[in-house]
Amino acid sequence: MYLVDTNIWLERLLDQDRSEEVGEFLQRVANDRLYLTDFTLHSIGIILLKLGEAETLSRFVQDLLIDGGVRLVGLRPDDMNSIVDAAGKYRLDFDDAYQYATSAKLNFQIVSFDSDFDRTDRGKIQPGQVEAPERRDQ
Repeated sequence: MYLVDTNIWLERLLDQDRSEEVGEFLQRVANDRLYLTDFTLHSIGIILLKLGEAETLSRFVQDLLIDGGVRLVGLRPDDMNSIVDAAGKYRLDFDDAYQYATSAKLNFQIVSFDSDFDRTDRGKIQPGQVEAPERRDQ
């Protein structure tokens, strides 16, 4: 299972330099193997609304979470120590520590372009490195 970091979704949504790589990843991997955190969803919401992209946000939620089978996960208040521990141990900011703690709790692999995860014991994989069986949902 893959925990897809905020920067991956934004790369595609904002049609940035590596958007094609992300698109190919999303075509290769079945939606039921993709997860995003509630923190990621809220971060994307903040960024897209700030950019005047409310329709993009609505379409993202509808296409991926409501219709698409991508799953939303989050941490509980009693998981805060895991976030704080990861932040201190690996010199991560809150958002990266949240992703790290979620991936550790659920034993998911992090998909990200963020090199900060390279300092952790879990590391990360970039979209172009993910090898997955054919999609079952096509």
